[in-house]
Amino acid sequence: MPGHRTKGFCASAAALALCAMLAACGGSGESVGGGGKVVLRYAWWGNPDRATLTDKAVALFEKRHPNVQVQTSYSGYDAYKQKLAVQATGGDAPDVMQLDYRQINQYANGGVLLDLGKQKAVLHTSEIDQGLLATGKVDGTQYAIPQGRGTETIVYDAKAWKDSGVPLPQKGWTWDDWADDMRALAKKTGKPGATDPGWSEDGFEVWLRGQGKSLYTKDNGLGFTADDLTNWWTFTDQLRREGAVSPAEQTTQLAGFVENTPLARGKATSDNNWDAPASGYVSFIPTGIALAPMPSGEDGTPGQYFKPSMFMGVSANTGHPKESAELIDFMINDRDAAKILGATRGIPVNETIRKETEGRLKDFDKTISEYQASVDGTLKDPPQAPPSGDNALQSTFQRDYDQVSYERLSPRKAAENYITEAKAELRS
Repeated sequence: MPGHRTKGFCASAAALALCAMLAACGGSGESVGGGGKVVLRYAWWGNPDRATLTDKAVALFEKRHPNVQVQTSYSGYDAYKQKLAVQATGGDAPDVMQLDYRQINQYANGGVLLDLGKQKAVLHTSEIDQGLLATGKVDGTQYAIPQGRGTETIVYDAKAWKDSGVPLPQKGWTWDDWADDMRALAKKTGKPGATDPGWSEDGFEVWLRGQGKSLYTKDNGLGFTADDLTNWWTFTDQLRREGAVSPAEQTTQLAGFVENTPLARGKATSDNNWDAPASGYVSFIPTGIALAPMPSGEDGTPGQYFKPSMFMGVSANTGHPKESAELIDFMINDRDAAKILGATRGIPVNETIRKETEGRLKDFDKTISEYQASVDGTLKDPPQAPPSGDNALQSTFQRDYDQVSYERLSPRKAAENYITEAKAELRS
């Protein structure tokens, strides 16, 4: 497991000689390349379009730092996660790596990541919102730097909602307002107003934060009770029974892909998702989609927050911490790099660059930028990175709600089951 990483070690005289030559046993690949250049390995997940832009930005970095050569590699998200876990376990993580929000705690506690707070001379973070920056900290140590930001949204079929005659979603609406609109949409359109959000841990977190509570405590325990989860699942289950949100046979097919959601399949008018993945709906709804803020608590407390779309971190085993930090600084803070990368990794976190970038964005990137601007300054600070057990608990959350959807368990019993399993998972 990545969280139980063991540091690489040299088991023979030949290996010791090799480690000395590389300056870091197993951690940084080649330490010195042709012409005496420092060689960094930089890995990320993404698609060919992101790869093209990334390589172009890296080429500019190399031009600015002629003593550094960067070897880049990428793959799809799942393959990347699996490969990085194997590399991290063997002490062979790339010098610079892209990280997900749910990997920070696990990899930091496993000794995989470098303390970036010691690289302040070359890695500048003053232009990043301090609440957002803190999501890359574990126990007060900065292990990762956010590279882009996103937030949750209600994404909807703009034409279908407008044609229904139901008033369009407004800033500041509450969960009760949202529920009334879903009922009205179902009545007007003859299909559920939304995907049932009961299956989504992310949706539950927004609802929970709107009540002043949290998914996890600062010491990585549960921040809510069985009563809280019972209330959430009772709320969503009732809407399902009324036909205001999607039925069980549709909700239980959800697997994190846009294409199998009721909205994409024409079976609902709206969905809740993160803003960047919402771009996937465009090809399924050619008449156009729109983004609205997530509902707030009854007293107006917002539950949604700006979350890092991804982070950059440095291997604790790198032989070149300064050059690795310089690469991160360049990718986040350099204006010319920003012009190349655009919103390929989310809306930029550097506040000055974000404002400069807004006017250059097109198509759905522009939609996301405008949506984020509409909620900027109204949201609370994001929570700290979730504990490593959260990866498994996301699946547990959906599985237990499936039992509610098919009316095999009451919301109360399912919530109690979840709490029991969650506490065990977080202790392991």
